[in-house]
Amino acid sequence: MTRIRTISLSLLLAILAAGFATAAPKKPKSVIHVITIQWKADATAEQIQQALRAAENIDYPGIKNVWTKPIKMQLPEGYKHIIVMEFESEEALKKYADSPAQKQWYEVYMPIREESRTHDITN
Repeated sequence: MTRIRTISLSLLLAILAAGFATAAPKKPKSVIHVITIQWKADATAEQIQQALRAAENIDYPGIKNVWTKPIKMQLPEGYKHIIVMEFESEEALKKYADSPAQKQWYEVYMPIREESRTHDITN
């Protein structure tokens, strides 16, 4: 009986150790593309929502995820929104520039964008 307890305890400790070992943050090779946006003064709420929806629906195979609903923002004066796109790789981000998918989104986004700043991050 003691041997079974010892084996069970060892197995439990091994499982817990494996769980803690995998709990460390991962360092994916995807690229996070952060866009902070200042809209034109005459941009309507509906136009802004259309631009955000268009970003959420970009049809480009190199984009893994898109976020458009910030929870907390510490933006410079005049900047009102953040859009984040996750690309599979640096190469996917490079190929996205001037692609038909980007141009299609720009048709809705650029007419109401006053200024934007981008930040690209990877490991």
